[in-house]
Amino acid sequence: MLKGCITAVVTPMFDDGSVDYARLSEFVEWQIKSGVDGLVAVGSTGEAATLTDDEKIRVIKQIITTNAGRVKIIVGSGTASTAATLNFVQQVNQIAGVDYLMCLTPYYVKPTQEGLFQHFSAVAECSKFPVILYNVPGRTAADIHDATILRLAQECKNILGLKDATGDIKRCTYLLAHKPAGFMLFSGDDASSLAFMLAGGNGVISVVSNIRPALFSQMCALALAHQSSHARSINDQLLGLYELLFVEANPIPVKWGLFFEQRLGSAHLRLPLTVLSQKYQESLDAFVKACQLDKKTLPVFRKATNTLRTMKISDWLKNFEKQSDNCGN
Repeated sequence: MLKGCITAVVTPMFDDGSVDYARLSEFVEWQIKSGVDGLVAVGSTGEAATLTDDEKIRVIKQIITTNAGRVKIIVGSGTASTAATLNFVQQVNQIAGVDYLMCLTPYYVKPTQEGLFQHFSAVAECSKFPVILYNVPGRTAADIHDATILRLAQECKNILGLKDATGDIKRCTYLLAHKPAGFMLFSGDDASSLAFMLAGGNGVISVVSNIRPALFSQMCALALAHQSSHARSINDQLLGLYELLFVEANPIPVKWGLFFEQRLGSAHLRLPLTVLSQKYQESLDAFVKACQLDKKTLPVFRKATNTLRTMKISDWLKNFEKQSDNCGN
């Protein structure tokens, strides 16, 4: 059964927007050696929305080749059109080395719950790989209701899991209490992932593990082993990243952080996404490097962030440093 820390892999690019496949292989190798349990290819963090199908297939194959069977590979899929989604799933079916297919809720069109049921049923029937539902209503404007999730889990034998990016632990506990045996639940919200796993979830499909794979993998392993105090101590070290990596739409900040740490050769994203705004760059550089925002300092960071849009970055940093110093007194 799939479990633990699963990185939603970024797609490295050159400054001209073309995919940097060599850097992708280096990045995947680093992730695996850092202890992650799985990798998602061409998901939201991998900028699937702006890649062509041919590019997606090449990215998937590159990740699989580099992986060489060491960790589980999950392929992202899903568009606003069921027909287009099925066309891509048929292409993925031809690739050896895939372990799971993750399918995003159709976006923009706002389907009914019956429409969602029929859409995912068609995907499950088409896919030769087990399917993981991906519910992220904050991005898609479509929420798979709990009743629909359970109906799909019960009636579609090929649907074996859910990535829940709502951050709602109550929904997690409800689904854990009512799901069929063997149906897996993964958090898609890093900030609430520890609570999700301690409640009984199987793991996390993570953005933060792109930049701190070893630390995040440790936290997941401890949480799944019910060593909650040790897991919390590691989680405290990651609190700053839970804030900083979402100051703008994912994957804008995480790509900048990886570029700053020289894991990527460029922070480039394809339009309509743009490189992290300058007003956030200095703060992200400093705190990604340190990764030291703790429970005492985090509220100060949140308060200071609220004033960031109306202050010069140099003034904001001075203000934050002053307030942080006061926390230690």
